[in-house]
Amino acid sequence: MPLDVRTVPADAPEVDALLDAYLDERERTFPRAQGTYARKRTPAAEFTVPDGVFVVAYDDAVPVGCGGLRRIADGRTEDGGVDVRFEVKHVYVTPEGRGRGVATAVMDELEAAAGALGATAVVLDTNDSLVAAGSMYRSRGYARVAPFNENPNATAWYRKPVR
Repeated sequence: MPLDVRTVPADAPEVDALLDAYLDERERTFPRAQGTYARKRTPAAEFTVPDGVFVVAYDDAVPVGCGGLRRIADGRTEDGGVDVRFEVKHVYVTPEGRGRGVATAVMDELEAAAGALGATAVVLDTNDSLVAAGSMYRSRGYARVAPFNENPNATAWYRKPVR
């Protein structure tokens, strides 16, 4: 059966399981030189239409990945215009799902949702220690930008215009 990516309530049981696994892994693998990982979940309410969505990728009905999208404060474009921003959060693929296009499918769905919700830009933060994630974001057209939040776990911030 092909990969199935669906919008789900962000407080669904499979989301809780995926986010627990994500936070456990990040805590375990966080670069010690950067301090202690700040274990924080975005409230489920922030991932509801019209302010966001949460998606889960299923492989033969087994959850193998997830990600959320939430509206954040507008920013300014380089030419002084308004940048309607939605932020990608909690992109995670289980070890069993890795290397099979799950993250790409999740990001495709989140970026499409951002456009449908009126975004002019999608932003995200990550940690440079997540080399594969940074590479994927850059390959999708995300450009590194100045920090737009104070996430203590982040070392890199990205933006991609919505076309």
